[in-house]
Amino acid sequence: MKLVEPIIAFQSELQEIRRDIHAHPELCYEEQRTSDVVAAKLAEWDIPVVRGLGITGLVGIIKNGTSSRAIGLRADMDALPMQEVNTFPHASRHTGKMHACGHDGHTAMLLGAAKHLAQHRNFDGTVYLVFQPAEEGGGGARRMMQDGLFERFPMEAIYGMHNWPGMDAGQFGVCPGPMMASSNEFHVTVKGKGAHAAQPHKGIDPVMIAVHIAQAWQTIITRNKSPLDTAVLSITQIHAGSATNVIPDEAELVGTVRTFTTEVLDLIETRMKALAESLAAGFGAEVDFVFKRNYPPLVNHEKETAFAVDVMRSLVGADNVDANTEPTMGAEDFAYFLQEKPGCYIFIGNGDSTGAHRHHGHGLGPCVLHNASYDFNDALLPIGASLWVRMVEAALPLSK
Repeated sequence: MKLVEPIIAFQSELQEIRRDIHAHPELCYEEQRTSDVVAAKLAEWDIPVVRGLGITGLVGIIKNGTSSRAIGLRADMDALPMQEVNTFPHASRHTGKMHACGHDGHTAMLLGAAKHLAQHRNFDGTVYLVFQPAEEGGGGARRMMQDGLFERFPMEAIYGMHNWPGMDAGQFGVCPGPMMASSNEFHVTVKGKGAHAAQPHKGIDPVMIAVHIAQAWQTIITRNKSPLDTAVLSITQIHAGSATNVIPDEAELVGTVRTFTTEVLDLIETRMKALAESLAAGFGAEVDFVFKRNYPPLVNHEKETAFAVDVMRSLVGADNVDANTEPTMGAEDFAYFLQEKPGCYIFIGNGDSTGAHRHHGHGLGPCVLHNASYDFNDALLPIGASLWVRMVEAALPLSK
């Protein structure tokens, strides 16, 4: 492993920053303190800062040389609405809020790269440090774009990184093309006619209609979609009724759909609506069909992915880089950036899910994302920061 030596030297400072952010988690579009911490550190290192993109987002700007070329590096800053069960000293101090996805570590890694790049400037061009709010369901990437991110900070490509439990620390994973799925939700209400449970013939039972719809929807995955196209349709909630002897007026179906392409998503949404409406009509009922598209599929660009793989291999060795890692059905709003700019999203190993890196006072749960016992592995800080530095130096080389 060929890490950047000066970054290793200030690893303890990065750990202190990371744990401070972890102890003070802020939810989407509420990251005021976190944004203040980031802005203060950038200012300390003489890095100009522009604030207010996406409400609480900010961009640091490091220029060197005469080249007009530029790239962007992104870290997310928000936490999750979860209660942390860890009790170590840097555990969350805010009830019902927790950094359970490692955004505290992502922010600290990018700050580590920022400090080194500002102090050494071994590149020719501009680096835009994008500290993004509201990844966890708030669409902060899209909001920053609406506030002119790419117009105000014209970059050739943008790169992002996320820690990945189950992958050894010091390893990286990436793949060209679809790497993370689209995230979508549905809320479908079947409107029947209530009746006494002993006289079902006098009503229109929305519960039984909902059951028929739920079963029929699964045929979309097995009979309408090509077997070669990956998709998930999960009904996660069914709500109906309030008494054992009453057929209710309505029943609700709620859940999520995940796909790697918009074309497959279009097919699933269209078929879900058609089946729900036709089945309900066949039983004499009506349907209120709501389908919400949240995050699009995250699709890595081939050229930028190949570039990132080369840099990762030079940093940690070819054996520690999986250039064809398995995509995940999880979602990520970095996908919005990749719809507008070439780029690549990278997984950095957080260690195994037993969480051996966690200190005394951790919860009993596994160290996986969105778990109340999770904690970011601080051993990643110099690794991730070193990767950012080497990618900048490779993308914007000094003229010889």
